[in-house]
Amino acid sequence: MALREIFNRDEENYDRYRPGYPAEVFETIRAYAGVGPGSRAVEIGPGTGQATGPVLDLGCQVTAVELGDRLAAFLRQKYPAERLCVVRGDFMDWQGEVPADLIYSATAFHWLPAPESYRKVFAALRPGGTAAIFRNHPCPGRPEDESNQANERVYRKYRPGEPGPVEFSEVDCEPTVRALREAGFERVESHLFHRVRRLKTAEYLGLIGTYSDHRAMPKEWRAAFEADMARELDAIGGEIRIYDTIDLYLARRPEI
Repeated sequence: MALREIFNRDEENYDRYRPGYPAEVFETIRAYAGVGPGSRAVEIGPGTGQATGPVLDLGCQVTAVELGDRLAAFLRQKYPAERLCVVRGDFMDWQGEVPADLIYSATAFHWLPAPESYRKVFAALRPGGTAAIFRNHPCPGRPEDESNQANERVYRKYRPGEPGPVEFSEVDCEPTVRALREAGFERVESHLFHRVRRLKTAEYLGLIGTYSDHRAMPKEWRAAFEADMARELDAIGGEIRIYDTIDLYLARRPEI
C-alpha cells in the first residue's frame, strides 16, 4: 500500500487529531479569488474535511475529490450534501464537467506528481480562476523548548539517521511559486501563517499516529516508540508545544 493511502485506514482518528487551518488562510483566499455564494470550488484530497467546512462557509459549491473510500464516506456524513459533492477517486484521473472558479488543496497536493498536477489544475480552472495550495508544517524542534527536546530524544533513539525538524521559511516557498509560474499561472503569491499548539501527551500520541511514516513502522517498533514518548513527555509535565507554519500559495489562470 502506498503511503498516501494509509490515511484511509483510520478516518475517525484522522478527523479527531489532525488540526484545521487558521481563519486567516480562508479569508486570504476569499479576498484574492473573490469567491462566495454560487462559486464553484474543487478540493483535492479533502481527507475528513479540515478545509472543506471553511470553504463551504464561504458559500461555495464544493466538489471534493478524495482517493480513499472510507475517507470519502466519512466526509459525506460530516457535511450536508446540498452544496458538497464527494467524488471518490484520484484527482489526476478526474474529469470535471464545469470549469472551476477555485481549486484548492490542503496538505494533500504534495502527494500528486509534478509538474503534471499543476497543469491539471490549470486546465480545470475557468479563465481567471484561482488555484490555492496550502499545507501545515508542524515543528516540535525548537532547541530552547524542553518539550521539543524530549520529543527529539525519542526520535533520535528510533530514527538515528534522520535530520531533526526544521521550521518552514520563506525560502522554502520558492519551488512551489516557480512550479505555478512554469505551469502558466500569473499573479502568484505566497503567504506564511504561524501558530503554536499545546498538546497533552495522549493528544500528541494520537496525532503522530495519523502520520503516514509513523503508521508505516513495524507494530512492535511503533508501540515501543509511543511508550518512550509518553514517558519523556509525562516526565516534564505531560505536554508538548508544536510550532506550526502554514504556507499558502495563490495563483490565477490568465483570462485569455
